Amino acid sequence: MHAVPMIEVDELRKRYAPQAPEAVKGISFGVERGEVFGLLGPNGAGKTTTIGVMTTRVRPTGGTVRVDGIDVRKHPVAVKQRIAVVPQRPNLDRSLSAIENLTFHAAYFGFSRQERRVRAQAMLERFGLEGRENDRVDNYSGGMAQRLMIARALMHEPSVLVLDEPTTGLDPQSRLFLWDQVENLRARGVTLVLTTHDMAEADRLCDRIAIVDHGEVIALDTPRGLRTLLPSAQGLELTVAAPEDPAPGYATLGDVESTATIEDRWTVRVYGALSPGDAVAAADRAGHDLIELRRIEGTLEDVFVHLTGRDLR
Repeated sequence: MHAVPMIEVDELRKRYAPQAPEAVKGISFGVERGEVFGLLGPNGAGKTTTIGVMTTRVRPTGGTVRVDGIDVRKHPVAVKQRIAVVPQRPNLDRSLSAIENLTFHAAYFGFSRQERRVRAQAMLERFGLEGRENDRVDNYSGGMAQRLMIARALMHEPSVLVLDEPTTGLDPQSRLFLWDQVENLRARGVTLVLTTHDMAEADRLCDRIAIVDHGEVIALDTPRGLRTLLPSAQGLELTVAAPEDPAPGYATLGDVESTATIEDRWTVRVYGALSPGDAVAAADRAGHDLIELRRIEGTLEDVFVHLTGRDLR
């Protein structure tokens, strides 16, 4: 008998106005207990709406979402006991100290005065904020504020933690610290849902990833499995000097993507079973000065662009 997933999304639909297009068009997926699940997609793809329904903030038009077997529409209070959200934008009460932000949150969930104080001190220590508990949040750096938001979200020991763009704007040290915390939470059995535009972050942290576009799930697999969706998972990257987009000169070698770098330099990625000699010969035929050549493996960003396109949203 299979265990019930921690999160079940079944044919979820959402239309914000009667004549408006559907923001979500029948999305379905499941998130296993203790899994780090990535929900990726371009702006406007439907991620925020899906998260909003999952966290009881948005009422769906159709379909069902269950958290720990509980229907979010029928029993939102019970779901809120089991789930926590760390939003992209800081929403701490800046008129309060750090420890007051934590204890007020715990009071909302019914913890006693003594217990919420003990929990708050433990969280401050865990997230490297000990000694700063009485500081007002206005005096916190961006990284400290982000750590405090995660500490606040964990005060009631949720089974599910939703992280919305958790490392946007953070310095490398803060980003690495938060990545370590995600891995620690997974080891403790917490289920995590991560939205991010940082493909390296998703690749490192997520067990599985759903890519959403135009309100639908267009791919769902492990990061390694998603790479198999590329025309070829490996290839060569050339840096060449050319006055305009050089991609046509390499089209016979395989699937080609090109990006302008500085002045007349271009980075050209060619995916397929080809040798460095093939690439050198193609550059010579095209009259391009070959500056650098290296072998590459397709990245999650390559998969994302391949599936959702290069157009701005």
